[in-house]
Amino acid sequence: MQLWKRFWNEEDGQDLVEYTLLLAFVALASAALFIGAGTSVSSIWTQANTRLSQAAASAS
Repeated sequence: MQLWKRFWNEEDGQDLVEYTLLLAFVALASAALFIGAGTSVSSIWTQANTRLSQAAASAS
């Protein structure tokens, strides 16, 4: 019983849990931003590719 009380009152692992949750939040936020940016980059790349194909077709 004494071991359980001491385990319950210790706060040493609390910092580790907080930092882990913070790191998980940052990772999820970064992933969301990269997914959003990937869609924009794909759209820009498609438009550039279309215009270059049209320019090459009209040059031929």
